[in-house]
Amino acid sequence: MKQSPHRRRITAIRMLTVIAVLVTTPQLLSQNAPAIERNAFGQPDIQGVWSFGTLTPLQRPPEQADREFMSREEATEFVQNILDRRDAGFEQGPNGLNISYNDFWDEWGDGVGDNLRTSIIVSPADGRIPALAPGAVLQRSSSRDDIPSERPARFLLGGISKDGPEDRGLSERCLTGFNTGPPMLPSKYNNNMQLLQFKDHVLIVTEMIHDARIIPLFDIPFPNADLRQWMGVSRGHWQGDTLIVQTRNFTEKMASLSQPYAAWGSAENMQLEERFHLNQNGALVYEFTINDPDTFVEPIKGILHMNRSADRVYEYACHEGNYALPGILAGERQSEIQQ
Repeated sequence: MKQSPHRRRITAIRMLTVIAVLVTTPQLLSQNAPAIERNAFGQPDIQGVWSFGTLTPLQRPPEQADREFMSREEATEFVQNILDRRDAGFEQGPNGLNISYNDFWDEWGDGVGDNLRTSIIVSPADGRIPALAPGAVLQRSSSRDDIPSERPARFLLGGISKDGPEDRGLSERCLTGFNTGPPMLPSKYNNNMQLLQFKDHVLIVTEMIHDARIIPLFDIPFPNADLRQWMGVSRGHWQGDTLIVQTRNFTEKMASLSQPYAAWGSAENMQLEERFHLNQNGALVYEFTINDPDTFVEPIKGILHMNRSADRVYEYACHEGNYALPGILAGERQSEIQQ
């Protein structure tokens, strides 16, 4: 459900109030933290719909390279600056029209919640994506023009040409969402995930492209390397009150780390660890570690907090309504004829 700018501003102000309480009364929270609710299987009850939209950036701003956390005052200023930029996005151009989508259509998030980190990435220590390993490739794309490179196109949006669907981004082809991962990373909209718990399985459904990951919680070996999937093959287990999910066997057609217009390396040999646990404020803390020496010189660890949502996850009907891709290719064929 979309919110008006006024309603979003009210939401953000409420979040800032929560931030003030969280920062100033940590001892009170620890003393009065509610007991973890458990399901019929004795597991922490983390079932439900969770929103991972946040204003916390993936990478830490260089000027804050040595600071993992913001102060309360800095968080307030940080959120306010983004809200001001959002309002400016509603201003029309000289011709009275907006060139593209304005902020009404976006769902980046309205605050930082109880996570006062300066970036989602917490390791390397500077909060930045590490250097590429020798031979690894950073593949970039653009929202305006195609950027020629070699197949496969591992980025999410844009393209390397219009010769065929293989030259377009993975989200344009409805193969994976631009926040689905794994790891799940907030993006333009549909930052929602539904988690279902069973005695010996968990099911993670991301709203973007309605992908589902069925994760067994019992001892079962990984398949051999011949079996490759877009979202890899996952195995999970509980360690105390933390759900740990290990994933490997990704396809080499997917990047180790993706953003809409950038793709780092190949996920072919990537091993991903994800951890889920509830904190004392009821948020679902999501930690991920990307371990891929073929792509990065060191592992990447990230932390973000998900908040329970009363909304439902709706089908994102990408294949069923995706007329953009045939339109792009048909338009290029017409252009070729005219030339």
